[in-house]
Amino acid sequence: MSDQLGRPTGDNGAVPRSNRRRRDEVDLDLDRALRGVERREQHRDGDWFVRRLTGASSSKTYRCPGCDQEIAVGLPHVVVWPADGPWSDAGAVSGRRHWHTPCWTARARRGR
Repeated sequence: MSDQLGRPTGDNGAVPRSNRRRRDEVDLDLDRALRGVERREQHRDGDWFVRRLTGASSSKTYRCPGCDQEIAVGLPHVVVWPADGPWSDAGAVSGRRHWHTPCWTARARRGR
């Protein structure tokens, strides 16, 4: 059997679904899975907690300490805070800094 366009149909006249990837066949995107979860990074200037923020989760304008430019509302970026010391708690707002992701990544090359 087939429909008016020549597509094969089942016994009930419905066009069968195209083949779709099963959920267990989808590759894990580790970067996407970790977004929004802080991770600890070791650098020359100490250990830092780093959390990636999506554009949807940013609702304020911040100033990046790496380039001294604004991080616009809705722009994905990272929030970092020292892993040791008085600001090691994620709730301690005073120690957190919002960085453009490329600025944070390149800061070791700039000597900051």
